[in-house]
Amino acid sequence: MSESLSIPHPNDTLRSSDVSLEAAPPSQIDWRILWKPMALIVGGFLVCFFLPMESDRFGHAVLESLALAKWYAQEHVLLCLIPAFFIAGAVAVFVSQGAVMKYLGAGANKVLSYGVASVSGTILAVCSCTVLPLFAGIWKRGAGLGPAIAFLYSGPAINVLAIVLTARILGPELGAARAIGAVCFSILIGLIMQVLFREEDAAKMAGAIHMPEPTVDRPLWQTVLLFGAMIGLLVSATWGRPGQPETLWARIFQIKWLLAGGFAIALGGMMVRWMGVRLIKLLSAGCLVLALALGWPDQPLIAFSAGLVAFVLLLTSTRGETESWFMAAWEVARQMLPLLLAGVLVAGLLLGRPGSEGLIPSRWISALVGGNSVWANLCASLIGAFMYFATLTEVPILLGLIGAGMGKGPALALLLAGPALSLPNMLVIRSVLGTRKTVAFVTLVVIMATISGLIFGAYG
Repeated sequence: MSESLSIPHPNDTLRSSDVSLEAAPPSQIDWRILWKPMALIVGGFLVCFFLPMESDRFGHAVLESLALAKWYAQEHVLLCLIPAFFIAGAVAVFVSQGAVMKYLGAGANKVLSYGVASVSGTILAVCSCTVLPLFAGIWKRGAGLGPAIAFLYSGPAINVLAIVLTARILGPELGAARAIGAVCFSILIGLIMQVLFREEDAAKMAGAIHMPEPTVDRPLWQTVLLFGAMIGLLVSATWGRPGQPETLWARIFQIKWLLAGGFAIALGGMMVRWMGVRLIKLLSAGCLVLALALGWPDQPLIAFSAGLVAFVLLLTSTRGETESWFMAAWEVARQMLPLLLAGVLVAGLLLGRPGSEGLIPSRWISALVGGNSVWANLCASLIGAFMYFATLTEVPILLGLIGAGMGKGPALALLLAGPALSLPNMLVIRSVLGTRKTVAFVTLVVIMATISGLIFGAYG
């Protein structure tokens, strides 16, 4: 008896597949993962679809955005950000977590920690973006939230040269109000942030209690000299041109590159003496930079850029802690630079460069900040918070706005909110602290700047 061969009918196969499809669980699509990339794709498509290319203002705003990014790359990234990245990397490598928590941690002496953080701007002549790598460095090494926020605000806000320039050009009353307000702001905002997020500080304090005494690889005086040379190089290279000639600040500006070269030589000597960098490498790099500086004296960025490249080569071609220093600096730069670039492009698109317009007409801004109403001070605080100000540029911008009818109160509000915040600055702070802390910090700055403007406008 032969067995019959059973051949399945095509409809049977379809029916079985239908059954398997019906049995497929609907939970295979995880919308929690998919909605963000889908929203970005759809949003990007809609933006491209409705681009107002026929509008002259939009085309001009796009050019302003690119022009601001070009200026930012030429004048700010090389002179400010890259040195700041290396300082942040040095904090991660040469400063122990225990030392940071001892002096700036949640359990540190409050008078000492807030006192040091609140006057840091008198040493660092940096803007709202340059301070970010330094802030991220001390925060990741264990600094308490309050002192770290005080440092974040005071770094760009309490700039001695900017305050002196404000007093000379805009009046001594506004200069004094800016100095007093910036110091008080940094401490008060830090204390409020510490109270708002006290559970996190309590966790850090518990960690500090169980942290062993920091191990010291080199004497403290060597670390101080190392950071002193780096900070001196950063400050001298970014020293802006004062508005008044024949002053101490103007004389320092005339020799700024000599000072920067001196600090660079000191830093190189320390690297040879304490980090094992070969002297022949340092001398070769120094001769190259010197030749470029003498060959193009009117283009100091050429020699400075060559010096940065040589510095990277010295770090990466020497084994040990110099490699760790470079990798720590690179990690900070890798995280921050894309966010800063995106923020600069958006800020340029909306507000343009100083003296130019973006999508938002400047007459709207002048109309919003006239008088001393709550609305005028709030608008000045918001404009200052989102607009990017390089070091010292806020003074001539304010001079033009005051000439257009801006009140004294809104002027102070912009001075207190502008140098410490910007759209690129906010994006990076969010990547370091998270959304909740960033929103709280920005809100506190805007509110306190508004209140200060109201008080100064009424009684100043």
